[in-house]
Amino acid sequence: MNATDQSTLFSRIHAALPQTQCTRCGYPDCAAYAQAVAAGEAAINQCPPGGAEGVERLAAITGLPALPLNPANGSEGPRSVAVIDEAWCIGCTLCLPVCPTDAILGSNKMMHTVIEPYCTGCELCIPVCPVDCISLENVTGERTGWAAWSEPDAVLARTRYEIHSLRRIRSKDENDKRLEEKAQAKLADLPAHTQHTDPAVIDKKRAVIEAALARARAKRDPGTSGG
Repeated sequence: MNATDQSTLFSRIHAALPQTQCTRCGYPDCAAYAQAVAAGEAAINQCPPGGAEGVERLAAITGLPALPLNPANGSEGPRSVAVIDEAWCIGCTLCLPVCPTDAILGSNKMMHTVIEPYCTGCELCIPVCPVDCISLENVTGERTGWAAWSEPDAVLARTRYEIHSLRRIRSKDENDKRLEEKAQAKLADLPAHTQHTDPAVIDKKRAVIEAALARARAKRDPGTSGG
């Protein structure tokens, strides 16, 4: 399969997933799982939120035989949303960054709440809560798998996840830039930032900082590294 065909296959597989971003498939998000399936590196039966119908969708797209959902990845169930017991919430904010669709509203030391239409029921907020105040509420009754979802639900979840990811990348880039500027300022006037007066020690510290800056730049922009 050439790169164009694989890219097309990836797009079709990705569009056939419910976009919960729950990681139960064993990959960091739905796009990564879709890419792995398109590359033949993952089976089509690893998405519990999609359930049996989801496996059949992927089988139709890939031409692979449908398989029972892999129990190692979880079981098919109704769609759920997270609910925060606001009486117990301590406003720690630990659940905010892990929510893939920014469905949790809150700030430091202020009680949080879930914006229900944006919640995918991914469960990622539950293990990080230190006071165990988050639970799941069934919102689709007997409907499970893809029957508990709609195309607009999946599109909304995917869009919000993409926005969340871009904001996370931008925030990391801004933090990396601040740290680099701080390191450069220290490097520019190193004697003022160290208790040592021995030129050899200062030169050694300068070399360590310069090496760290070089690694940071190479990691941020691999094309600028030597070799």
